Amino acid sequence: MTNKMWGGRFQAGPDAIMEEINASIGFDKRLFAQDIAGSKAHAAMLAKQGIISKADAALIRKGLDQVQAEIEAGTFTFSRALEDIHLNVESRLKDIIGPAAGRLHTARSRNDQVALDFRLYVRDTVDHLDAQLKALQLALATKAEAYATTVMPGFTHLQVAQPVTFGHHMLAYVEMLARDRSRLADARKRMNENPLGAAALAGTSFPIDRHMTAKALGFDRPTRNSLDTVADRDFVLETLSACAICSMHLSRLAEEIVIWSTSQFRFVKLSDKFTTGSSIMPQKRNPDAAELVRAKPGRIIGALLSLLTVMKGLPLTYSKDMQEDKEPAFDAFDNMSLAIAATTGMVKDMVPNKDEMRKAAASGFSTATDLADWLVRTLKMPFREAHHVTGSLVALAEKQGCDLPELPLAAMQSVEKRITKDVYKVLTVEASVASRVSFGGTSPTNVKREAKRWLKLLKG
Repeated sequence: MTNKMWGGRFQAGPDAIMEEINASIGFDKRLFAQDIAGSKAHAAMLAKQGIISKADAALIRKGLDQVQAEIEAGTFTFSRALEDIHLNVESRLKDIIGPAAGRLHTARSRNDQVALDFRLYVRDTVDHLDAQLKALQLALATKAEAYATTVMPGFTHLQVAQPVTFGHHMLAYVEMLARDRSRLADARKRMNENPLGAAALAGTSFPIDRHMTAKALGFDRPTRNSLDTVADRDFVLETLSACAICSMHLSRLAEEIVIWSTSQFRFVKLSDKFTTGSSIMPQKRNPDAAELVRAKPGRIIGALLSLLTVMKGLPLTYSKDMQEDKEPAFDAFDNMSLAIAATTGMVKDMVPNKDEMRKAAASGFSTATDLADWLVRTLKMPFREAHHVTGSLVALAEKQGCDLPELPLAAMQSVEKRITKDVYKVLTVEASVASRVSFGGTSPTNVKREAKRWLKLLKG
């Protein structure tokens, strides 16, 4: 049986293998709401321009409402023979309203139709992800305010470097997510142009009003080049790129949660809500949610690479290769959303272990830089000399099996005779973090102020 939607050119139906490789309805049916919204806007414009009658436009709108209701109710039967969501909707519309349905496709093509549907879908996805990321930022900023004075070790090379606060650490991710949201907003701004009316590739001879459909569908303007319009998937690539970076940020936090929740660190505790047990080891509490968030970038980055590979060799304009744009993108967006939700849940759920964090922050000569700074301020040493003296004191403390605050004054003076007992005032972790008052620094005063600023922004 030939596909009647193709017209009279074909006399026989496709081979079974051709149908298998060609059909996209199995995944693009999720575009039904966007497809129907585009068709309603198109029909209204055609009627206003006198291209179809107002009566036919009213029939089309009513019929499309029924199609949407059937899909949402789960009573709609999708046909693989009709290939995609566009033909499935149009075919059912014809069943409902008769020949008037055939007028809907006037002055458009499936090429600009799919460009429209996918653009609307990605735009909706960006709005959804932005709302989720805002909620995650709010959870992190709330944690930051609550633990603005909680001391923990700051790491470089995963070695204890300098004391910081847990609140400051949480705010670092708030900043990362702010940039992620900014990238998504930029992508949304660039994608917010109306493809409808580009038709197959050259535009149309009908007197359509693309500005009218742009306004109806919430676009800023119509696209300006019909060839670029049907060939473009930049809007998907850019959104996937922003998601790939964001997923990397979530993965870094997830990795820290995995490390922090180990018995070796014991920095945070997760409840039963975001952990699992072992089938053989009854003592285990595994941070599986964090581990799965850590794994999600593989799929999201993979989707970006997949679409870049599909698009890299295509001449203008549309080629069927571009049908491969949706499945990886749908999967990436779904997993991005799930990763954000899981991360938000874990951030709200985790309880910091203040004692363990402070104990770790005080280890590994973490206040050595404070000692060097004291030498510069008090003894007027050049920093490089102070760095050398401090290194010698660290070596001495290491040899005596103690940390810098426990190193006797006499031992310090054996390295630098001008050192006084006042040096011990800067060698506690609390003094260290309190001293970091430079803009963007980890002092509790800074952290409290910054957390409040973020909470005001996010709740406003």
